[in-house]
Amino acid sequence: MSRLFRDVEGGTLFPQGSVVCIGAFDGLHLGHRALVRHALARARALDVAAVALSFEPLPREFFASAAPPARLTLARAKVEGLHQLGVDSVGLLRFDRCLSAMSAQDFVRRTLVDRLQAREVWIGPAFRFGYKRGGDIALLREMGAQRGFAAGEIEPVHLREERISSTRIRELLVAGAFAHAAELLGRPYAIDGRVVRGKQLGRTLGYPTANLRFPRTPALSGIYATWVHGVGERPWPSVSSFGTRPTVQGVEPLLEAHLFDFQGDLYGRHIAVEFVAKLRDEEKFSDLAVLTAQMHRDAALARRLLGSAPESALARADADGASRLHQPAAPAPGLSNEDNR
Repeated sequence: MSRLFRDVEGGTLFPQGSVVCIGAFDGLHLGHRALVRHALARARALDVAAVALSFEPLPREFFASAAPPARLTLARAKVEGLHQLGVDSVGLLRFDRCLSAMSAQDFVRRTLVDRLQAREVWIGPAFRFGYKRGGDIALLREMGAQRGFAAGEIEPVHLREERISSTRIRELLVAGAFAHAAELLGRPYAIDGRVVRGKQLGRTLGYPTANLRFPRTPALSGIYATWVHGVGERPWPSVSSFGTRPTVQGVEPLLEAHLFDFQGDLYGRHIAVEFVAKLRDEEKFSDLAVLTAQMHRDAALARRLLGSAPESALARADADGASRLHQPAAPAPGLSNEDNR
């Protein structure tokens, strides 16, 4: 398992050198994967460590903390995905007031040169870093010539002339276009985590749920037909609610999955919820009786959709070797659920 580090500064981690790729990596879509795989190939050619460098929280979340932008994945899932791609180490740097005030030049000197001994640095198109976004590919190349490393920028990745980006994927998820989003991600969109106890209102209403916390602004909200992974040998059909539950005055985003005809206790289990189709938006109902009647309709529609749909896309991808997902992986060493908060 590759190493995980969180600090910008400190002792040299890779005395023999490294190849570093830097990015937000939110969603770890096909464009991100192209960047990581290129850096990995260069590291293998140079016989040095391959390092993926990212931030938590993401800079755009830090600077817009009152109304943070939506996230596709939490820190844990991002780190696990980078591990699966084969990098030797993941740097999940704490983006705080100190790091936000660090100049691009200091970041290069302290982190890329002193800490990581970078031989090459690779970034995606239009990536910026450092105080007031002062660092770019030109600065990296200039400082690399002085400090003994090369720098490069990969071209944008397109699918059928559509540029792949996290922004575009968020738009597709909001629209419920999960098949299209899956093409850009390189896998179906799913959220994973450890099942936590809720208020057990669903059980009272006849719809017990497996609950996953999502302590960031989610990229989607509403009621969905879903597959749940991690509860058996095959994906389990389910109907899921993702949002703040306005009828019961919820606050923190919560993903609640009701598994059809399931008997058992899932508390503490690590599961993944794969989104198949959006049924409707979240609504605030006048009372619990009206809510329950709507839940009956949602469940019936989800059953019909999943019954007529192909088997879970994640399961099919596993069968033909196209994906490393799922059964869901355990959290990466050194990264707890608290790092997602």
